[in-house]
Amino acid sequence: MIKLIRNLFRKSWLFFANLSMQKKLVVIFVFLITLPITYVSYSSYRTNSNSVLASTTASAGQMTDNAMDKVDRYIADLKRYTILPLYNKDVQKYLDQKGTDWDKNSSVNMFLMYLANTKEEISAVYMIDHYNSIFYYNKPGVNELYPYERLAEWRVRTEQASTATVLTGTHPIRVNVSEQRQVFTVMRSIQSVSTLKNIGMIVIDVDISLFEGIIQPLNTVTHGDTLIVDDLGKVVYNSDPSELGKDLSGSPLLAQATASRGNFRLDIGGEPYMAVYSVSESTGWKTLVYIPLKELLAPMKQSRNAMMIMTLSILSFALLVAMFISYALTKPMKRTVQLMKQVQRGKLDVRVNVKYNDEIGMLGSHFNRMIGRVRDLLQEVYETEQSKQKADMLALQNQINPHFIYNTLESIRMLAELNDDDRVAELTYLLGLLLRYSITRSDEIVTVKQELQHVENYLQLLQLRFPEKISYCFLIPETYHSLPIIKLVFQPIVENAIFHGLEKQAEPGTITITAWSERDDVIFTIHDDGVGMDEERLASLNQSLKDGKTDKFGIGLRNVNERVRLHYGENSGLVVSSRLGEGTIVTLRISGFLRTGEMPLPEPNSYA
Repeated sequence: MIKLIRNLFRKSWLFFANLSMQKKLVVIFVFLITLPITYVSYSSYRTNSNSVLASTTASAGQMTDNAMDKVDRYIADLKRYTILPLYNKDVQKYLDQKGTDWDKNSSVNMFLMYLANTKEEISAVYMIDHYNSIFYYNKPGVNELYPYERLAEWRVRTEQASTATVLTGTHPIRVNVSEQRQVFTVMRSIQSVSTLKNIGMIVIDVDISLFEGIIQPLNTVTHGDTLIVDDLGKVVYNSDPSELGKDLSGSPLLAQATASRGNFRLDIGGEPYMAVYSVSESTGWKTLVYIPLKELLAPMKQSRNAMMIMTLSILSFALLVAMFISYALTKPMKRTVQLMKQVQRGKLDVRVNVKYNDEIGMLGSHFNRMIGRVRDLLQEVYETEQSKQKADMLALQNQINPHFIYNTLESIRMLAELNDDDRVAELTYLLGLLLRYSITRSDEIVTVKQELQHVENYLQLLQLRFPEKISYCFLIPETYHSLPIIKLVFQPIVENAIFHGLEKQAEPGTITITAWSERDDVIFTIHDDGVGMDEERLASLNQSLKDGKTDKFGIGLRNVNERVRLHYGENSGLVVSSRLGEGTIVTLRISGFLRTGEMPLPEPNSYA
């Protein structure tokens, strides 16, 4: 079960997480507003319902007690009336007198008439003497009575009760041949004051219309139905005349009415009811009021419906506000996402229109800066590739100098015509090494030793061409020989030194290559003791190496400078220093060269 709940929670979370930001904000807003409003509305409805229910139940209980009290007082009066024959000497005398005469009839009837008129609801009063003669008085509307049909029951009841008052529940009596009337009866045996023997009994029939005036206001206030049952569970009063006298001792209507007073809930005909009851201490009768909860809670339902309408109105308004706010918050973000998709398709001329300085505005600003930086980087990459391609092309152009090859081949031809000498073979061999080293890619990595060997081959070739004209000296530490370096770095510089420095003077000249380190940088110098140059030309040359915008100084030095900067960074490159008549020094700085040199070298090429 826990696993199922966990999976359900995970799926719900994934569904929520995959919603758009606008929908997430709407859901969160509505949830945060709905939860407290719904809770407060429900709690308020429940509290008010319970309060109204408790208040109505207490009020109905109080009214039930009042109604039962009225009935008790009425019956108490009737019980007192049944004692009156004990205090009337004439009634005492005539009840113990056998036979009847005018005086007896007149006296007894006057007494009965007096009793019958003390209460409006009394239908008839009966008195039976010691010899079972029955005297009675009935109210107008009761045409005829049949007391002899009930005499045996009266006798049994009064004998069982001795001197106590007997109260019977509602029962029908005949008032003519075909008509009946519902009454309840109070009766008592009459004792002689002098002998204390039973000399008769008195019976009072009371019309149940008595209950109408007591119960009807209760039903009107509670919108319920009131039921009165006697101590045996028989119906004393019910608004439905057909239910009068019915035995409800085993009915669920009375099953929970076990205390002296209280309330309980039950279903009647599928409808919920609240039953409020009270038991009379004097008679044992129970008065029960069955109040339909639908009627009881009708005002609360109206209040609930009004609250629901108000809640729905608030939620609808909150939903509209949430949609508006979420749209306003996510619109710049959606615009940024659209622009990102355009950038993904290669369109970089986009820009977020930033209006505010919140987090989304900061995101847009950073996006604009990022796009600007991407454009700059792409431009730099483009320019770098262009420069690299141009440098490679220049390197290829510079690999084989047509003038140099022409002069070399001319020298070989002249030597070959003059004499068959080993110098021709050596010259040809050196030329082959130079050509083989030069025709491969200029960005190929070689060792410093291989690069110096190439320079040495080049210088030896020139020494054969110009005997005793050029000498050289390499002052490179052994530890630098194994360091990796790009090809054709030293040879173009040496060639530039010879043809622009040494060739222009009559005296022999020397090329010196040295090297040392400064932290992780390695510095190479190519020094010639040739003609040198003036300060103006030197400044123009260094400026040309710096910006690469002029070609008047040739392509050799500038090509080397650009390739070194491309491969080793902007802090690397060439710097030329010179004095007229004293020679020229070309300084090559390779930044981080020692760190780079710690990297494993590629397998070096072998040259035949």
